[in-house]
Amino acid sequence: MAALNVKIKDLCLKNPVMTASGTFGYGLEFADFVPLEEIGGIIVKGTTLNPRQGNDYPRMAETPQGMLNCVGLQNKGVDYFAKHIYPQIKDIDTNMIVNVSGSSPEDYAECAARVDALDRIPAIELNISCPNVKDGGMAFGVTCAGAASVVKAVRQRYSKTLIVKLSPNVTNITEIAKAVEAEGADSVSLINTLMGMSIDIEKRRSRLSIGTGGLSGPAVKPVAVRMVWQVAKAVKIPVVGLGGIMTAEDAIEFLMAGATAIEIGTANFIDPAVTIKVRDGISNWLDSHGCKSVQEIIGVV
Repeated sequence: MAALNVKIKDLCLKNPVMTASGTFGYGLEFADFVPLEEIGGIIVKGTTLNPRQGNDYPRMAETPQGMLNCVGLQNKGVDYFAKHIYPQIKDIDTNMIVNVSGSSPEDYAECAARVDALDRIPAIELNISCPNVKDGGMAFGVTCAGAASVVKAVRQRYSKTLIVKLSPNVTNITEIAKAVEAEGADSVSLINTLMGMSIDIEKRRSRLSIGTGGLSGPAVKPVAVRMVWQVAKAVKIPVVGLGGIMTAEDAIEFLMAGATAIEIGTANFIDPAVTIKVRDGISNWLDSHGCKSVQEIIGVV
């Protein structure tokens, strides 16, 4: 069997398959469907410094080849996570990673520092697609300066592996990637959701409470593969690819485009065992093509 292990700075993954934040809960919800310890890494739902109620309902809508969501980072805050969730997940034998969000660089940094204190959380994924309250609601991740400001603040307070999740809603994603790399990001993950909208023509209004939402699922995959390919050539740090991965073949496209690891998101809602199926599918493909390691196909395109 081909070796599946990969490394993202100090983060050692037994295989390149991870779960995307917001689609796998805290992992515990999927324990009846898959052996959690066999997944390369589990990225838990978005966590903020203070509790958030999220947006009003409706906040999810099905679309052709995907879905829209505007959940709005509903969570009970980092202190609740540390006290109530962390004790339940700390002994799962895989990489438990926290997705950190905020409304200012200071918020991000403080939240990251509190996660840093949790011994069994080896990495965070920084969601810089959040609205910058001080800058009229523009997401941090859509400008080099905004993205860099968050990473710089977090890097001063966070000592472990730092993955930065990039927004695709930009004109040049490679410039954003290089900006966060320069401020100390250990890896970048991409893509986050694409902004979209769906209208109910009988009710004559958006199907989402706030009008627009993030598009995910198979429809975004070609865009995601293209961006991963571009970013992997532009930075020296590892790239994590995500966006519409439903099968092992999809995952292999991302790996060949330059991703060291991948994340599966929307597919978890369709098949809760998809992560293990994709892992096995990658393994079978490597074996059938005479590859001794997954490293042989990373970035071959």
